[in-house]
Amino acid sequence: MPSTSLIRAALAAAALLATSAAAAQPAYPAKPITLVHGFGAGGNADVVARLMARKLQEALGQPVVVEIKTGAGGAIATDYAAKAAPDGYTLVMLTGAHTVTGALRKNLPYDSVKDFAFISTVSSFPFVVAVRAEHPARTLKELLDSAKKGQVTFSSVGVGSTQHMVGELLGASAGVPLQHIPYRGGGAPIQAVLAGDVDVLSDTLTVATPHIESGKLRALAVTSAAEWPSMPGVPPVSATLPGFEVRSWLGLAAPAGTPEPIVQRLNAETRKALASADVQQALGRVGSLATPSSPAEMQDRVRTEIERWNGVIKARQISVD
Repeated sequence: MPSTSLIRAALAAAALLATSAAAAQPAYPAKPITLVHGFGAGGNADVVARLMARKLQEALGQPVVVEIKTGAGGAIATDYAAKAAPDGYTLVMLTGAHTVTGALRKNLPYDSVKDFAFISTVSSFPFVVAVRAEHPARTLKELLDSAKKGQVTFSSVGVGSTQHMVGELLGASAGVPLQHIPYRGGGAPIQAVLAGDVDVLSDTLTVATPHIESGKLRALAVTSAAEWPSMPGVPPVSATLPGFEVRSWLGLAAPAGTPEPIVQRLNAETRKALASADVQQALGRVGSLATPSSPAEMQDRVRTEIERWNGVIKARQISVD
């Protein structure tokens, strides 16, 4: 039987080895970080991703490189991130479309909740319901009343987009038929409304505001619970349909299994960035508000919104894959 002194020596050696191994691990981050997103250059997700990449790079002391992987409504970038090494060196900028896709598409190559370590929401923003200036509806109530008497159409950037779901939820909440006319992204949905081919636009403030300010579009309502700061004088949908609210969002996530200290470090740096005046002003310019959260709060938001959109899909009998 080994002596007490030998046991103590062995334990001391093991402790020394463990300490040496821990010390050998490089502090995070020790190399560049990639931040992916699945939407076009210059769009809302891209603008906010590059803003956050710059702030995180300043805070972490390593390059944060934005990489665009478009396709499948953002799902290609999301799948790429879900399957990346869970080491904190691949992040993804998720959008509210992540929850729509999670509800609408049943054959995704990833689980919209379980395959991610959520870090923090970054910003939130409503949609605006608008018609062309020549449209007879002057208020949202007038528009919905007209839908009871005849066909009213609304455009979106594609089936399963958040814009699509906003229109469907609006019709479901009002109990009126609204016909969805999908387009393949870009400026086509708004051009269709401006040309009079489609009645209603439900889109982001980033897209719609220039046309509202020029007088080509008339804003009828915003989908936030109350009047939105950058759209003064435009009532919320809830003034006509009590309880109605849709605010989409952008948020950071990493692959599931990313070490908790890394997630917490990224959360802390994201919160610091969102508290800065320059970031808040930059977000305000694209119609958004800084909306930091804990990792658990972001996960709860994703789970809750998937359940909500599942209800809309069922109520409106939208086909899913």
